[in-house]
Amino acid sequence: MIEYLNGKLVEKSLTHALIECAGVGYFLHISIYTSTKIGDTENCKLFVHELIREDTHELYGFIDQDERTVFRKLISVSGVGAGTGRMILSSMSPHEIRTAIFQENVNLIKGIKGIGAKTAQRIIVDLRDKISIESAEGEKILAGGNTTKQDALTALSSLGFDKFKAEKALDKIISTEGDAISVESLLKHALKQL
Repeated sequence: MIEYLNGKLVEKSLTHALIECAGVGYFLHISIYTSTKIGDTENCKLFVHELIREDTHELYGFIDQDERTVFRKLISVSGVGAGTGRMILSSMSPHEIRTAIFQENVNLIKGIKGIGAKTAQRIIVDLRDKISIESAEGEKILAGGNTTKQDALTALSSLGFDKFKAEKALDKIISTEGDAISVESLLKHALKQL
């Protein structure tokens, strides 16, 4: 699996980039967001998502890992394919997409070409628990900078618990027990509730 390509930018348009790496030219589908971030540099590094199907092998390029993460989450939604995911990222930045999902802004998402009301609602329902607590930089948005809560949330997420439900449980415990609670105690209480 290709993680990223770092090489000479041979050709670029709003929808694709051709990067030469070690004498091999790679054609990557890109969003307008990535196209504007690349600029006209001679050398270019793009993070890659490979789409391999029975009849095709396509590469999608992203300016950073955050954009690729948002793309992968978008295409995990039923009815949202790679082309639609790229269209969404061409219309909005990864941060704007996260904000729209977090705020459940159906009108903003359905304003994107090719996205209807049902698809916009499905994107919000499917992804709000997965990315609503992440910022554009992938950091957790937590009230008061509580690192105990953040550590507990990370531990619960790695155990497979839903982040949204885990965060609600942790908030409830912290409001009852206070901010001075240890990570271990917080986890014990949370595991009883989840």
